[in-house]
Amino acid sequence: MSEGTIDRATGPALERQTASRVIPAPPSRIFEVLTDPEGHVAIDSSGMLQSSEGERVRQVDDRFVVHMDREALGDLPMGKYDVEVVITALEPDVHIEWTIHGTIKPPIGHVYGYLLEQLDPGTTKVTSYCDWSNAAPEWKPIFPVIDEKALRATLGVLERAVLRGYPRIR
Repeated sequence: MSEGTIDRATGPALERQTASRVIPAPPSRIFEVLTDPEGHVAIDSSGMLQSSEGERVRQVDDRFVVHMDREALGDLPMGKYDVEVVITALEPDVHIEWTIHGTIKPPIGHVYGYLLEQLDPGTTKVTSYCDWSNAAPEWKPIFPVIDEKALRATLGVLERAVLRGYPRIR
C-alpha cells in the first residue's frame, strides 16, 4: 500500500466504526445471507431497510435496490426513499463491501462491509464496518449514522438469520 492510501479493511479509527462477533457457522453460510438482498433487510437492526429488489450479488459492481424508511432512526425527516446498493469489493466467504447511491448526488462516498475469518470449520469471526474516510468532506459531520452498538446488534441478528433462516419476500 502506498503512503497516504487508506486501507478500507482497517481505515482510520476516527472515520470508521467496527464491531465483531464469533458466529457458530462456516463462512459460506454467512456469505449466503450477506450476498442476498433480502438478507440485508432481514439482518438490519436499525429498522431502516424495509424491502429489496434484485438478485444475489456475485461480483464487484453488482447492484440491488433497497426501499428505506429513515423515520426508523428519528434523526432526519426523509421518510421513505430508495437507494441502490453497489458492491465495491467481493471475495467469496471472506469479504463483501458496498456503497450507497441514492438521492444525494454525487454519492456521499461511504462504504459498509463485512470481513469473515474462519476460526475452525464451524466457526467464523465476522467483523462489520462502516467507513466514511472517503466520504465527501461536507458529509463527514453526519457520521456515524449507524454506530458501533447498532453494528453489534446487526451481527446478533445475522447470527440468528444464519442459524434459523429468514423470510424471503419475492
